Amino acid sequence: MPSKSHQTSIQAPALGPRRGPGAFFVFEGGEGTGKTTQIHKIKRSLEEDLQKEVIVTWEPGGTTLGQKIREMLLDPEIPKMDARCEALLFAAARAEHVAKIIAPAVAEGKIVLCDRFWDASRAYQGSGRALGFQAIDRFNEWGTRAYYPDRVYVFDLDPRKGLERASARTGGKLDRLEQESYRFHDLVRNSYLKLAEINPRRYHVVEASSSIDEIHDDIMEDMKKCLLTPNLSSNV
Repeated sequence: MPSKSHQTSIQAPALGPRRGPGAFFVFEGGEGTGKTTQIHKIKRSLEEDLQKEVIVTWEPGGTTLGQKIREMLLDPEIPKMDARCEALLFAAARAEHVAKIIAPAVAEGKIVLCDRFWDASRAYQGSGRALGFQAIDRFNEWGTRAYYPDRVYVFDLDPRKGLERASARTGGKLDRLEQESYRFHDLVRNSYLKLAEINPRRYHVVEASSSIDEIHDDIMEDMKKCLLTPNLSSNV
């Protein structure tokens, strides 16, 4: 069971106003949920249907420094990393990511589609590692200058099915986090769903067992509404 401090700190942070004429959408979820497939499909639709300039990025990564940190974080040869060290490395990569990629793109009027962001640390380290949300939020808020997405799409899937997909995709070679127990991945999934339950205006839950086209249509319908909402994040 999560600690009492973890349970009482599970709050979806208030969002600040949109930081420019662009938009920032995040795709979250456990392993093997199909986020990456959808991100690239949605990028094509936004560019073709709406004539928008779209940037695709990911975490950990997105920058040269972020990629180096990603290699360390996901290396299966480093199985015993301290939980706080892990959380801080994710936050460091994220700070660089926002400063160098995300914030400039939104300020220039581009749409940013990001594979994982702040909520991944809340789910994986806050819940999975039992660090609680308060500590995760504190240094991520400082590191990103409180930079929040306009909308978060949570891909929901039984972790057992998702890990089967991940294993099939990589020929059985799982990274350090994918190798965690089912209990760990159940905590991650439940954390995402709890966040979405608390603040449905910020999160949109996607049934990841649906077909690729069904998922795409669901997200595109919601995203188009978001893009037509002035200063969406200030109202979420």
